[in-house]
Amino acid sequence: MPLERIRISDVLPAKPDAVYAAWIDGELHTKMTGSPATGSAKVGSDFTAWGGYISGRIIALEPHGRIVQMWRTTKFTDDDADSRLEILLEEDPEGTKITLVHSDLPEGSGGAYEQGWSDHYIEPMRAYFRG
Repeated sequence: MPLERIRISDVLPAKPDAVYAAWIDGELHTKMTGSPATGSAKVGSDFTAWGGYISGRIIALEPHGRIVQMWRTTKFTDDDADSRLEILLEEDPEGTKITLVHSDLPEGSGGAYEQGWSDHYIEPMRAYFRG
């Protein structure tokens, strides 16, 4: 089965270090999304988000610039391999340009995850950082 890849970018009203910290730290991630999350800034550590709907492992960290995670949701079947999520953070005059590159998604799921990133991450993040 062919796997899907999506790419989403937006600008958030915060510095890259603040966005990085909120993504990687479970307590801050919970505040940012409004839903329970766990995690820490350590390569190899496990994380959860949205009350366990999302789970995975951190495979690479470049402080304030890049996070790479092996990632899955409870909608993935046992036969589905983990997907790969790369979060890129770049300084922007208005704050931080965030780019999510989500690859190795199960066939037919890309559109739903693209909408999910917008609804459940980009919008809540924008509101959180506007404070």
